[in-house]
Amino acid sequence: MDNLIISVGRQLGSGGCEIAKRLAQVFDCKYYDTELINLAAKRSGFNPRIFEKQDESHGVLKSLFATVSGRLASSGSNFYSNSMSQESLFQVQSEAIWKAAKEDNCVFVGRCADYILRTKPGLFSVFITADDEVRTQVVAERLNCDAETARKYIHRKEEERASYYGYYTSKKWGAASSYDLCINSSLLGIERTAEFIEQVIRQAKL
Repeated sequence: MDNLIISVGRQLGSGGCEIAKRLAQVFDCKYYDTELINLAAKRSGFNPRIFEKQDESHGVLKSLFATVSGRLASSGSNFYSNSMSQESLFQVQSEAIWKAAKEDNCVFVGRCADYILRTKPGLFSVFITADDEVRTQVVAERLNCDAETARKYIHRKEEERASYYGYYTSKKWGAASSYDLCINSSLLGIERTAEFIEQVIRQAKL
């Protein structure tokens, strides 16, 4: 039987990460979010800070490589050199995602996992959104800031995510056609949204 692979895309403040963690728990899946950065870094021999800076935002590496040489970990591999391109970094991360997906049931949050694993049997992709007012309130509380600052932060981060996703997939981030299921978590709340997605996955994949 193929491994169950759940890819979760999410708007900022939608509760996507919490829902993903609930799905990982109920389906006994390994959960990959920031952990994936460390996994990719370990496989490449690079310092995880390189992947953190590249994480879900295209175009940041030009300035990074001016100072990166002193931050590299020694891997003994000629392929992973100081001149490693952003596309190569994405390839390393993609290989890490594939390796994890082959070995276990997994839940991946973001990082184009739905596209990277598009040919993998057992994949179910979901995108989680929420009402703007809800997301603004969540982010404002998280950052301890006012609503206007939270809205600007959401807009900037989601432009980065959309750019990153579009660059590597040639698809539109958050578009219904890019996923198996799109759902507004404001309708049911975090817990019931996770339960609803669970039932859909059971009927579709199990």
